[in-house]
Amino acid sequence: MSGALIIVSGGQSGVDRGALDAALDCGTPCAGWCPEGRTAEDGVIPGRYPLSELPGAGPPERTRRNVADSDGTLILLQGALHGGTAYTHATCVELGKPVLLVDAAVTRTADAAARALEFVAAHGIRRLNVAGPRASHWNGARTYAYAVVHALIGLAMRHEAHR
Repeated sequence: MSGALIIVSGGQSGVDRGALDAALDCGTPCAGWCPEGRTAEDGVIPGRYPLSELPGAGPPERTRRNVADSDGTLILLQGALHGGTAYTHATCVELGKPVLLVDAAVTRTADAAARALEFVAAHGIRRLNVAGPRASHWNGARTYAYAVVHALIGLAMRHEAHR
């Protein structure tokens, strides 16, 4: 890992927003692709999130582009892979991109952040895509993602300071 970590996400409710909120609150660069019209399950993705609209695209195209444009993907979930989260994992495998699955049901946020830092360092990841279920599929998604990514950024900054 060299240089500042950039958090990438698609802006959907849940994990995506938690990751972006943590990056923004920490002053860490963040980016990502979102569907045309900045659509999400809860309406329009707020303008505070620095996302680029992918013309003519919906969630699958957005997901594929965020995976492709990142060095690796951290998937935060609770329980089994399903829906868009399963598609994200399959896309990582198809494109040969490193992917780390963290199950919130069995992983405390501090442990998840430590595992994510090891993953980022082991694969030389600078642009980290963070993905997982939307809010309607996991009520605590945004809170868990925020805590993990906030802690990861802190760990990554300390890691870089000691290099």
